[in-house]
Amino acid sequence: MAAKIKKGDRVVVVAGRDKGKTGEVREVIPAEDRAIVAGVNLVRRHTKQTAQTEGGILTKEAPIHLSNIAVADPKSGKPTRVGFKILDDGRKVRVAKRSGDLIDG
Repeated sequence: MAAKIKKGDRVVVVAGRDKGKTGEVREVIPAEDRAIVAGVNLVRRHTKQTAQTEGGILTKEAPIHLSNIAVADPKSGKPTRVGFKILDDGRKVRVAKRSGDLIDG
């Protein structure tokens, strides 16, 4: 099945402790049904110093389940469901159900 959420999409968190926050998808992990979203689901990790990295307490994004995020509507920025449409030239594109706008050009 075609992906409804892709890298680079603007998404809104609809459930969990970060509900209401928006961010850009940095990575999608289809095998685990999860995505990493910039500025969302931040966790702090105590890391040991290595030759490449400085030690200390680092803050980074943890993966969030795909069911807890929704694509932001291109018009309003509110969460929307995603549908698919085949254009006249044969391309299959994603469409926002809320406004009917194309998500990817």
